[in-house]
Amino acid sequence: MKILKHILAGCMLLTSSLLKAQTVNLLVGTYTQKGSKGIYLFQLDTVSGQLKAISHTDSVSNPSYLAISKDKQYVYAVNENEVGSISAFALNAAKNQLQFLNKVETKGAHPCHISISPDGKNIFVANYTGGSLTSFHRFADGRLSNAQQFIQNTGSSVHPSRQTKAHVHGSFFSPNGKWLLVNDLGMDQTQIYPYQASIHPPLKQVSAQVIQAPAGAGPRHLCFSKNGQLVYVLEELTGSISVYEFKKGIAKLLQRDFTHPTDFKDNPGSADIHLSPDGKFLYASNRGVENNIVQYQIDQKGLLNIASKKYTLSGGLMPRNFTISEDGKWLLVAHQASNNIVVFKRNLTTGNLTKMPTSTTVSMPVCLVLF
Repeated sequence: MKILKHILAGCMLLTSSLLKAQTVNLLVGTYTQKGSKGIYLFQLDTVSGQLKAISHTDSVSNPSYLAISKDKQYVYAVNENEVGSISAFALNAAKNQLQFLNKVETKGAHPCHISISPDGKNIFVANYTGGSLTSFHRFADGRLSNAQQFIQNTGSSVHPSRQTKAHVHGSFFSPNGKWLLVNDLGMDQTQIYPYQASIHPPLKQVSAQVIQAPAGAGPRHLCFSKNGQLVYVLEELTGSISVYEFKKGIAKLLQRDFTHPTDFKDNPGSADIHLSPDGKFLYASNRGVENNIVQYQIDQKGLLNIASKKYTLSGGLMPRNFTISEDGKWLLVAHQASNNIVVFKRNLTTGNLTKMPTSTTVSMPVCLVLF
C-alpha cells in the first residue's frame, strides 16, 4: 500500500510539473485612454499557442513599456504621460498579481522605454518627448529611488515634423553589461555610454561615443548578437536596419538594408527588432500601411542575408513591440490600433512564422514580456 501511495504521489508531482512546463507567463503593457486597465498578465500555452487571461492592474496610467527583474519578482513600467513617471510592482507568484510598490517622476515627458542594468542595480528610462535619459537606483525590496542621473539631449535633424528636437526612444545594454546604447530618433544618433555600476553616476558621459545615423533615419530600437560583437539598429523613419561591428564601445558600420520592398512608396514606420534565441534569424515589425513582420537569415559573419528577406502579415494594425519565447518556438505581436495580440508558431529551421487561428483582445497593447 505504501508503495502505491509513493507511485501516486510521484505521478501527481510529474503531472504538475508537466502542466507547469506547458505554460509561460506574459506581461502586456498598454495605453489606457480607451478602457485598458493597465498591465495585463496572461499565460501562454506552449502546446496550443492559446493565451489565457490571469489578472490585471486597476489604475496604472499608460504603462506602455515594461521590464522584469532577472529573478522575476519585480516589474517596472513607464507611465507615458506629459508628466513622465515610472512605477514599480512586486509580482505575487502565488496570486498571479502585481502589487504596487512606488512611483517616481522621470523628469521628462512621455517616457517610452525602460531597461534594467544586467547587475540589477539601476534602471534607465528614455523620455521621448522630453528628449532625455533618466536613471534610478533599485533598492533590495524592488522599490525605486528618485531620479539619480539625468541626461538632456539637444539637437535635431531633417524630418520636418518628427525631428525638430531630440527624442530619446530607447536604451539597450550590451550583453557584457559594460555599455549602454541610447537611440535618439530626433537627432539621428545612437549614444554609447560606458556603464560603471559601483560609481555614481553610473554613466560616464565624458567618455561617450556616438553613432551618427543617415539624415532622417530615426534610430528607434536595437538588439545585440549573443557575443555582443554586432549591433542591429532599427531606424523607424526610413524603415531600415543598420548592422554595426561593436568593439570596446566603438561601432563600425558593416551593412544597411531597408525592411520594405524596393517599390514601396509610403511612409515607413518600423517599430521593434529581435534576433531569434539561436541567433540565426532577425525579425522587425513594420507599421503604417505595411503591418508586417520582416525576417532575415543571418549569415556566418552575422550579416543580413538580403536574398532571404521575406514578409509575414502581422495579423492586426500597427504592430508595435513583439517578443520571441525563450525556446524560439513562438513569436507574439502586440497591435496598438486593432487592439489584439497575435501568436505565431515559429519554425526553428526555416524561421518562418505560422499564424495561430485565434487572437486575443486587449485595448491598445504596445509591449509584451514573456517570462
